[in-house]
Amino acid sequence: MNYRIEEDQYGKMKIPADKLWGIQTQRSLENFPIGKEKMPEEIIQAYAFIKKAAARANVKVGKLDSEKGSVIQAACDEILKQEHQEEFPLSLWQTGSGTQTNMNVNEVIANLVHKQEDFLTIHPNDEVNMGQSSNDTFPTAIHLAGALKIKQELLPSLEETEELLSKLQKKYKETIKLGRTHLQDATPITFGQEVSAWKKIIQENRKRIEASLPYLYELPLGGTAVGTGLNTHPDFADLAISYLSDWTSIPFRQSDNHFHGLSSKDGLVHVHHTLQNLAIHLMKVGNDIRWLASGPRAGFGEINLPANEAGSSIMPGKVNPTQIEALTMVCVQVIGNDTTISIAASQGNFQLNVYMPVMAHNLLQSIQLLTDALESFNERTLKGLEANEDIMAGYVQESLALVTSLAPQIGYEKATLIVQKAEEENLSLREAAKELQIVDMDDFDRFTDPRHML
Repeated sequence: MNYRIEEDQYGKMKIPADKLWGIQTQRSLENFPIGKEKMPEEIIQAYAFIKKAAARANVKVGKLDSEKGSVIQAACDEILKQEHQEEFPLSLWQTGSGTQTNMNVNEVIANLVHKQEDFLTIHPNDEVNMGQSSNDTFPTAIHLAGALKIKQELLPSLEETEELLSKLQKKYKETIKLGRTHLQDATPITFGQEVSAWKKIIQENRKRIEASLPYLYELPLGGTAVGTGLNTHPDFADLAISYLSDWTSIPFRQSDNHFHGLSSKDGLVHVHHTLQNLAIHLMKVGNDIRWLASGPRAGFGEINLPANEAGSSIMPGKVNPTQIEALTMVCVQVIGNDTTISIAASQGNFQLNVYMPVMAHNLLQSIQLLTDALESFNERTLKGLEANEDIMAGYVQESLALVTSLAPQIGYEKATLIVQKAEEENLSLREAAKELQIVDMDDFDRFTDPRHML
């Protein structure tokens, strides 16, 4: 392999000749051989947006030569087209401020310019990083990447889930089935009513996530090293952020307190809490469906799920709720991610939090996993889910809970006698009531009609 030699105040480094990164990236590669997790692609994309906006803003305020500003922006556009993904190899487990990733991007942009415009030299610190610090650009990149990913990927998946559940609710609005509380038989509901609770869960969690997004719209860009804005033009941040808003169609704004923006990650924590809340309640929906589909002969068997693949390597014909298992495993991971983010955010010592890469990773992983799991669940479960209406009707007719509607007519204690006799002697409610002669049978039929109990 051919190498080039670069030197800085810490010594000389051999860098593969065909790579666009520079000495700081190479040193990071060698200093942090930890794990297999790399800095998320979304963070690199967000950085390309930031560097492009910074170059344009610095030209506008007269700090950067317009020709240099143009070629920096052109290099950023190439990164945004994902043309140089192999140039961003750094480990997630690096400096807690993300400094090496910031410099990785700076070096690649500078070397891209030099490669294409060999007469023009761009300095990665002095020009690509002009008016910036890792301490303000990395949290800005997290907010930018998270907001884009939620709006472009997660929210559309949730909307599709809501739409599919709405169709199921309407389809089965007249299908009477048994309700259950404490895992025991309860009074009747319709399957449409049961589905309506799942739909409401999706609606409410979508709204909470949407309501949390403004916390990501607030960007600490312009705070530089500690929040004072040292070495940046007073108009730089507002200009750069306005460009980011224009390019992404997201109403980003400058933080009104950069000291807070660099040291505290409370907005990020809040946003991820809404993702955790979604995961918690997707677990409830998934487990409801899994229980209702249990069987098919020795479980509830009230709903039928699509048979997507063989469920067992030894039991022929077995079908398992595999999509729900995948969904609920994702939920467990997201809940764990929230714990990591919460602990990391608590460590914002003095003017900087130095746990940002792991928070970026967990936030973006949670969004990705929830999006992918929902899309798969929608396509391979909800679209083919069907009620087993005969079984639902059979459970209703056999239920002892129908006596509940008799209680106001004959009293709780007499109603209990009917239930006890039916259970002890394996009778239907009607048979037990008839033998006890507690209630007129026409009244019994009228009050225990499931259609009147909804």
